[in-house]
Amino acid sequence: MSEIILHHYPQSPVSEKVRVVLGIKGLTWHAVTIPRLPPKPDLMPLTGGYRLTPVMQIGADIFCDSQSIIRELERRFREPTLFPGGADGIAWGVSRWTDGDFFTAAIAVVFADAGEAMPADFQEDRGPLYFGPGFEMAKLQAGMPERLASLRAQFGWIEERLATGRRFMLGDRPGLPDALCYYLVWFLRGRYSKGPEFLARFPKLCAWEERVRAIGHGTSSEMSGGEALDIARAADPVPAPDSEPDDPSGLVPGDTVEVHAQGVSGTAGIEGRIRHIGLQDIVLERQDPRVGQVAVHFPRVGYRIVRA
Repeated sequence: MSEIILHHYPQSPVSEKVRVVLGIKGLTWHAVTIPRLPPKPDLMPLTGGYRLTPVMQIGADIFCDSQSIIRELERRFREPTLFPGGADGIAWGVSRWTDGDFFTAAIAVVFADAGEAMPADFQEDRGPLYFGPGFEMAKLQAGMPERLASLRAQFGWIEERLATGRRFMLGDRPGLPDALCYYLVWFLRGRYSKGPEFLARFPKLCAWEERVRAIGHGTSSEMSGGEALDIARAADPVPAPDSEPDDPSGLVPGDTVEVHAQGVSGTAGIEGRIRHIGLQDIVLERQDPRVGQVAVHFPRVGYRIVRA
């Protein structure tokens, strides 16, 4: 029941971030391929409606958002560390950049570049999700030069970092910032029609990209969604650690709440009873007919919690 199960799909950029972390740590894991578009019938019983990708499952514990996933992997598998050279803590700040403006600019460029060639169902789903309910492809394409200029500047920051002679972001060994930056390079190279040409102006970055790619994704094997649900049903969530006694929200274990992802539109709040509330995470206890009791983990940063 302690095996890692990653619910993802191969083209997902955020999943690539997590797959690189699995590679850095040399882990063995199971891959459940989920649909790119809703409905996701073998995922919803685990998450209670959380639809973003990826999701990690370990027994009856379900980890939503790459923050929660990566923090749990580092907690369970301390070596090799994601913080070589002692960058613990502060390296997480990089994720607010790479998952914020940097990610938004990359998504906008890929969308605008694809234009009407993008499958209509995918455009109708992801457009409002990433760019809000007023999404219009024509407006996104009109802003393409500005987005490219922003991307070029941000990739330039990575180039400057690597120009110091480091093999990886934190030194001679790969760590969390490598996964956080690499997934956007991987995404732009593979999904933007001029990606290789665009990235070629950053030779240090391209050499680093090859080093990160060579790390791989650990060792994976395919698993069906039904098998993953069976594993959750047969397991119990791990005991919850002590909660923060003075959370600023005033929430305590036992309260019923909804957790909402910030920065994305059209996603439902996930309802459950608080099992644990801490500095970095909140864990909801949920019941579902297909899997029984599960514990669903979310990060505090990037999520809003309201009483149900």
